Amino acid sequence: MRIITTTDELAAFSRALAARPFFAVDTEFMREKTYWPILCLIQAAAEGEEAIIDPMAEGLDLAPFLETLADDRVTKVFHAARQDIEIFHQLTGAVPAPIFDTQVAAMACGFGEQIGYEPLVRTLTGAQIDKGSRFTDWARRPLSDAQLHYALSDVTHLRDAYAILARRLERENRRSWVEEEMAALRDPALYRVDPERAWARLKLRGVRPGDVGPLIALAEWREREAQEKNVPRGRVLKDEAIFELARVKPATVEELGRARTIPQGFERSRTAQQILEAVAKGRKIPRDQLPEIERDDRRAAAPPDVVELLKVLLKRQSEKYGVAARLIASAEDLELIALGRPGSPALEGWRREVFGDVALKMLKGEIALTLNKGAIELIEPEGIAGL
Repeated sequence: MRIITTTDELAAFSRALAARPFFAVDTEFMREKTYWPILCLIQAAAEGEEAIIDPMAEGLDLAPFLETLADDRVTKVFHAARQDIEIFHQLTGAVPAPIFDTQVAAMACGFGEQIGYEPLVRTLTGAQIDKGSRFTDWARRPLSDAQLHYALSDVTHLRDAYAILARRLERENRRSWVEEEMAALRDPALYRVDPERAWARLKLRGVRPGDVGPLIALAEWREREAQEKNVPRGRVLKDEAIFELARVKPATVEELGRARTIPQGFERSRTAQQILEAVAKGRKIPRDQLPEIERDDRRAAAPPDVVELLKVLLKRQSEKYGVAARLIASAEDLELIALGRPGSPALEGWRREVFGDVALKMLKGEIALTLNKGAIELIEPEGIAGL
């Protein structure tokens, strides 16, 4: 097993990876007690090359590997890529490209919704993966043989799974489907952590207009505090506290002390004063500078019967094309379609071909659902549709 602990070794390994058409990548990290993830290991494997990189090794410079991640001639293969990409974006300010996510590809190939790495590898390659080391302390040194073997297997099997999935996508002419999803994963906005936009992480539907300003200011303050102290957001202020404080808008320490989500005595701390300042700041934001928050009581409800019919149609199309229903359309997509509103990705690209066009035809009464020997079929005026 090759474990890289020096920059010279990493440079040589990175050159070898750059000479291959693709390589699989995975990371092991810790973030239970921190805001920023602590990168503990990087694993990479290409055809004929595989190694574990120890980013915690003294004097190791990750630059050669990070440059290879940016090489647009080489595909970087991940499984459930988002957290790994977030780490590399944090290190470089850029998203690796091009990328390929085997979880998304598996959904496009009919392996179910968000299939895990171990069941996917077992199904595609027959390999059995011992997950016993998954939740161990990756920051501890030295690492055990079991940890190292587990970590490396994550990319050696991923390398093999990618080759099988890529062939299947080409055979079924679905590579472009996955490319559309990869374009979304390559958006740097997914990984950018701007305190000014921290409010967007909260579920704001139904928030009263007068509460929006304080909520935005509190979310921004919490994000900055969490980043500066390098602690999880919830350790600074929990979500429910933000919503309560935005609603009651305390202006004094006494009013803050009466909040149910604030620990007794907290109102006398320096942090409490910062919270009061954030609430005051939020109350001063002009209405025309606040984001538009959709209120539940003003939102037209999608007709339940129509949504249910769309769910049945989605299941039928998902099974017909052998692709996970979740990849085709979300519950929100179905509601938008039922309401006749624009903006649903299910009405664009390959999704429209698989589901969107048929859904619109059904809503117009041009086709209907029927049962034929227990199977759902589509009926047109001329008979059974060949869709």
